[in-house]
Order: sequence, then C-alpha cells, then structure tokens
Amino acid sequence: MQLQTIIPLKKEIRNPIDYNSKLLLLGSCFSENIGDKLNYFKFQTNQNPFGILFHPKAIENLITNAINEKEYVSEDLIFQNERWHCFDAHSHLSSPNKNELLDNLNSAISATNKQLKEATHIIITLGTSWVYRFIETDTVVANCHKIPQKKFLKELLSVDEIIESLEATIALLKYVNKDVNVLFTVSPIRHLKDGFLENTQSKSHLITAIHSILNTDDVSYFPSYEIMMDELRDYRFYAEDMVHPNKTAINYIWERFIEIWISENSKPTMQEVETIQKGISHRPFNENSEQHQKFLKNLDSKISKIQSKLPFIKF
Repeated sequence: MQLQTIIPLKKEIRNPIDYNSKLLLLGSCFSENIGDKLNYFKFQTNQNPFGILFHPKAIENLITNAINEKEYVSEDLIFQNERWHCFDAHSHLSSPNKNELLDNLNSAISATNKQLKEATHIIITLGTSWVYRFIETDTVVANCHKIPQKKFLKELLSVDEIIESLEATIALLKYVNKDVNVLFTVSPIRHLKDGFLENTQSKSHLITAIHSILNTDDVSYFPSYEIMMDELRDYRFYAEDMVHPNKTAINYIWERFIEIWISENSKPTMQEVETIQKGISHRPFNENSEQHQKFLKNLDSKISKIQSKLPFIKF
C-alpha cells in the first residue's frame, strides 16, 4: 500500500557534490538545517556569513558587497536596544560594541569574497517575497532588528522583481566564478506572521521566479518546499509551533537531498564519518575500563585513516 505521493526526482549526474566540493549556503533558516547536516558529515561547507537572510534582495546585496569588497563603517550601523546593528545582516551579528560589529562584518565580507571565488556549489534557500523598506533611507533591509514597525514599509516583491534579483545574483556569481553551480530551493518554513494567504502568495512568487531562470545546466532547483508540502503532508512532521519542520522532516528532506545531489563515491565516506561521530558522542559507563580504552584507540585509528585520505576533515 502506497501511503505517500512521492515527488519524482532525477539524480544529478553532471555536477554532484562530493568531498572535493566546496559549498557555500546562503539564505533562509532552512539552509542552516541542510548546512548542519553537511557539516556533520564533514563536507567542506560554509554557511550564512551574515546570518540568516530571508529574501532574494538581501542575498543579492550580500553577494554584491562581497564581490565589491565593501568596507562597513559607522554610518552603516544603527543603535537600538543597547546594541549596534546592521540592516544588511542578521541580529546574530549584532553587538553592544560598535567596533566589534564592524570588525565582524568586514571579516565576513572578506571571507565571503574568497568563498564565492572558490565555491563549486552555492546553495541558496529563499524564504519569503515580503520585504521591509526603511523609510528614512528608502532601502530594503535584510533584518529589522526589532526597530518600530512604523519606520518601515512592508512590500511584496513581484515575480518580475525576484527574477531580476536572481538573474543579477547569478550574473555576479558567474563574473567571479564561471564554473560555479547554483542550486536554489524554497524554504518549507511557513511565514505565518505575514498571514496564511500572504505566505502562500509569497512562496508562489519565489517558486515562479526560480523556475523562470532555470535555463542553464549549472543552475538547478531542489524541491524542499514541495517535499514538505506533499510527501510530508501531516502535522506530525512539524515542530510544536506547527510552522517549522521537526527533526524527522529535516532528516527526511536531507535523505532526499542525498539521493539527488551527493555522489555515490562519497557515501562510503559519509558512513565512516557517521560511525566516528557516533563514537565521539558515546558516553561510557566507566571511562577507565579496558574496554573503553580499546574503543578509544579504535576510534583514533578510524579518525587517522579518514584524515589520511581527506586532511581537511577535523573532529
């Protein structure tokens, strides 16, 4: 008996991800879920140097600034609730110390510039088409930092505006890294603070825009949103807030991602890494027992073996 409607997916054969790949993940918080999985399995991964970015304009802005090596100065910051913030970055980077924030922003810009040039795959997860425009400067922000709502205008990006932003993003990436593979996905997390109907409209704009720019072999789409909405069409796959995917859902979507994007020759290494990770997290009844010492020696041997093949892997 078939109890699911499974989305048919075609395995990536041109540019799959393996342990030689260099990955940069940008975007909505679902990119963190996938990024954490890639980190767990010790792929060469960097994610969200400016923190979580929810909409395409914020991602385009980060890539533009990184390529142009923008230097952030005091005028780029705003002080609110006893902390310094930058409208281009998530509040995760905010700090009570202005110079610390500037140092972190400029370090992130420098690191991102290098990562964009070296990446083999850039995975961009779009979360919403809704944006907030800071009235005082007439600029779209990445994060409002809990500044009063009256200082912003809320806008819905049109499909054409998103297409224009995505095309600009791809052109910028290709300018510094002509061989990079760009993989888009839409976050399955519903932004219900915008409203139920508004969230559906927002996701629709993103999906329509992405499919309008899938015209080359090195720009792809992975249907995270569709898998959540269709294959996992049940509230038992949601966290307690009934909005975010729970651990089971994240693991399921990750397994579908592995099916499509991870090369077959990487899977034995993934199994080795997982065995080591489980060994590291193991808590013995008696740390001094002969059995546990033997276990640790065997674990060290496995780590040495995998690091001899892939020196960049650290545990």
